[in-house]
Amino acid sequence: MKLPRRTFLHLAAGATALPTISHVAGAQTYPTRPARIIVGFAAGGPTDIVARLMAQWLSEHLGQEFVVENRPGAASNIGTEAALRAPPDGYTLLLVTSTNAVNVTFYENLNFNFMTDIAPVAGIIRVPFVMEVNPSIPAKTVPEFISYAKANPGKINMASGGTGTSVHIAGELFKMMAGVDLVHVPYRGSAPALTDMISGQVHVMFDILTSSIQHIRSGALRALAVTSATRSEALPDLPTVGDFLPGYEASAWYGIAAPKNTPSEIVDTLNKEINAGLADPRIKARFADLASTVIPGSPADFGKLVAEEIEKWGKVVRFSGAKLE
Repeated sequence: MKLPRRTFLHLAAGATALPTISHVAGAQTYPTRPARIIVGFAAGGPTDIVARLMAQWLSEHLGQEFVVENRPGAASNIGTEAALRAPPDGYTLLLVTSTNAVNVTFYENLNFNFMTDIAPVAGIIRVPFVMEVNPSIPAKTVPEFISYAKANPGKINMASGGTGTSVHIAGELFKMMAGVDLVHVPYRGSAPALTDMISGQVHVMFDILTSSIQHIRSGALRALAVTSATRSEALPDLPTVGDFLPGYEASAWYGIAAPKNTPSEIVDTLNKEINAGLADPRIKARFADLASTVIPGSPADFGKLVAEEIEKWGKVVRFSGAKLE
């Protein structure tokens, strides 16, 4: 049967509109099934803990289960690529970290463009590093350490959890700004680095405060300063590196992103719930236990943070000459 032209055009217009209507409806009812948050690191570490806290909150408040999926390898690049290659439907999210910002410059041949392939959703927390030394180092303050290092160029070993990690690059920023010559000694993770720090085989480290605070409190390591812009509530008497090197700031940070082209309605839903979680006293207390501070804000706020960190750490990576081993 041949349809009248007006009827045909009406049906054609309706058919064309169907995907858009379905797309909007899907965003409005999101989520309708379980979602996953991909973490580019092994279970049990700080990144995994942050992801699981937020996954539990989202599960409780959005009515569907949010499951953490650990995909470690290549400094989180394996998990990052898996997340960014997923359909942009809100059912695959990525736990973004400061390491992602470093990787943009450190890895020259990634299969994705991190800045353009993500849809920023929300920031979660910042965690300071702590500049710490083995007690055999005579310096008790940052200025004393700088003087000691300049008097002993190339003789002080700086540990990290691996070349290109945020811990390593925080140390490189210090070297650049203080004008000191420290020998970088990379390890396969922070745990073995801390073991050798305590034994005195390496001398200084810019470690995540959460990992080192017990060793500092026991006296096994001496903290000189935190690397954040302000003092840490976990060690309130400790100055910041920036007190002696104005402009110095380094911290690990965490947030959530989705693949690019994820509907804005879904991004806004997730952002609203994550910010609600960050305002919840129980969640804030748990993050305080990790020596961190929450960083609520809009998707645009988190996108701005990511862009600024990529630019900042790109300069440090290029200065350091750090290369993939």
